[in-house]
Amino acid sequence: MRNLLKSIKKLIQLFLLLLLVFFVESSNNIKETKVLNDNYNKSIDLSTMALKLKEDIANDLYSAKDTFTGDLTGYTADCPLCSGRLACLPNYYVMDGTDTYQDLSYGNVRIVASSKNLPCGSIIRFQKARISEDPIIAIVLDRGVLGNDIDLLTPEVSYANTYVGRSVITYDVLRNGWQ
Repeated sequence: MRNLLKSIKKLIQLFLLLLLVFFVESSNNIKETKVLNDNYNKSIDLSTMALKLKEDIANDLYSAKDTFTGDLTGYTADCPLCSGRLACLPNYYVMDGTDTYQDLSYGNVRIVASSKNLPCGSIIRFQKARISEDPIIAIVLDRGVLGNDIDLLTPEVSYANTYVGRSVITYDVLRNGWQ
């Protein structure tokens, strides 16, 4: 009987030892699969994802890079002291009633004058319900105003007086210069 008890005890010890080895091995396999990744489409870590998101925002054409508040007024190419040529290169001639510019990135945009606070080629977006229900996208191609003010090129004086007038607006800078 004593030998039988010893045999059962050894059998139980062996069983517990095998059980312990099984659990240790299975836990090592789990850790190894968490660390080992032979897949070629590796997961991107969080810092890389954050940098990519920041880059995507910076490259987004319609995300605001800066915001300013200033007066919006309208002007025509034949105003006093105006030559009909815009101050910024390519010195666009606008005496023919042209008030838009075909930009490679933004398409057909309105033309505005700004102070040197905004470099030539800057793209801005503002809202003015009397001109358009949609946001107005414009490019800085002229000079002649002070501070953060914006002067919208219009085809004729009556349009400038009727639709633009003089008002305080907040505008977003979408592109700073030609870049």
